[in-house]
Amino acid sequence: MFISSRNRRLRTTPALRALVQQTVLTTSDLVMPLFVMEGKAQQEPVSAMPGVFRRSVDLAVQECRELYDLGIKGVNLYMKIAEDLKDNTGRESWNSDGLMQTTIKAIKDAVPEMVVMPDVALDPYSIYGHDGIVTNGKIDNDATNEALARMSVSLAEAGADVVAPSDMMDGRVAAIRKALEENGFTDVAILSYAAKYASSFYGPFRSALDSAPKENASIPKNKKTYQMDFHNSREAIDEVLKDVEEGADIIMIKPGMPYLDIVSKVREIIDLPIAVFNVSGEYAMLKAAAQNGWLDNDLAIMESLTCIKRAGADMIFTYAAKEAAILLKN
Repeated sequence: MFISSRNRRLRTTPALRALVQQTVLTTSDLVMPLFVMEGKAQQEPVSAMPGVFRRSVDLAVQECRELYDLGIKGVNLYMKIAEDLKDNTGRESWNSDGLMQTTIKAIKDAVPEMVVMPDVALDPYSIYGHDGIVTNGKIDNDATNEALARMSVSLAEAGADVVAPSDMMDGRVAAIRKALEENGFTDVAILSYAAKYASSFYGPFRSALDSAPKENASIPKNKKTYQMDFHNSREAIDEVLKDVEEGADIIMIKPGMPYLDIVSKVREIIDLPIAVFNVSGEYAMLKAAAQNGWLDNDLAIMESLTCIKRAGADMIFTYAAKEAAILLKN
C-alpha cells in the first residue's frame, strides 16, 4: 500500500527527533520554591516531600548560589514562622526584621542576579492557618487586602524583585499595585495567583509550614470560600482577566498537571507571561511512585515539566527544579 504521508519518518533517529522538537525545556523556565526557618546551619527534611528541606537563612543562601550556578534564575520563598509570632492580623509579615525580609536581603546580597519572588499570603502568619484575616467567622476580604499591601511594600523594601500574592482575595492585585506605586516601587512586579484552585494536592506543602486551617468550629474548616472550585473552568478566565486589568505582570495557575486544560485556555486569551505551579502533591506522588520502582524518576520529571511548558507555561514553579537543571546540564 502506498502511503504519501508517514509521520514516523521524522521520528526515526534521536537527532531527527531533536530537529523537529516543538517544545524545549530549559533551566530558564524553572523557579525553585524554598522553605526557610529560623536558626543557623539548620536543615530539616520535609517528610512528605523526599529531597525537600526547611533551611535556615544561611543554608537557603547557599542553596541559591548552587541553583544560580545551575542556571535557575528565580526562587519563590516561604517561611516557617514561630507560633508565638502568629496572630489574626498578619503583622509579622510586614516586620522589616522578620524572617522573610531577612531572607530576601541575605539572598540579594549573596546572589544579586537571582530573581527573588516571595509568597504574599497570611497563612504562615495566622493563628487560624487561613490566607486572610478572620472576622465574625468569615475571611475578611478587604481587611486582608490592606494587610497584603503592607506586606508587599515591606518585601519590596527588603529587595524583592517580584511579589507573588497567592491568597485569592478579590481586588488584592489592585491594592498591592497601588501601594507599591505610592511607595516608589514602580519596578517591582506582581505575579498573581489568578487561578488558584482549592485542591487536595497541597497537603505536603501545608505540612512543611504548618499552615493548614486549624480545627476551630468558629472559622471555615477549609479554603473553599476564597480558592476556586475545581469543577469550574470558565471562572478561571474571569479571574485571570480581572487580575490583568488590576495590574498583574505575570499570571499563575495552580496546581499544574491536573489543570493543564486551564493553562491552555488562558494561554489562548492573554499575552502576559504564565507561571504554573507543579505543586507539592504532584511532586510527592511522583517521588513515591519512583521510590517503589513504578516510575523512572528522571524520565517522569522531565516529561511532566515539558508537558506543563507545552500547555503554555512560560515559567514553572517546581520542587524538582534543581533535579531537572542537573538533568538538563548532563
